[in-house]
Amino acid sequence: MDLTAFLIATAIAHAGFAIFVAAHARLTDRDAGNWPYVTLAIGLAGLAGYFFYDEITGGGRI
Repeated sequence: MDLTAFLIATAIAHAGFAIFVAAHARLTDRDAGNWPYVTLAIGLAGLAGYFFYDEITGGGRI
């Protein structure tokens, strides 16, 4: 695979992941925050962050 094809495939995949994050958030009434943008920038890591990052609210312990 040449570099151009790889970069195009990666860009398409990241855009698809970002669309999925935004759609999932809308369908589940969940706040997507900045995760679609993070996913667009770094792909699978952003997708994993959206699903597994649990923001602490209030005065809870870490």
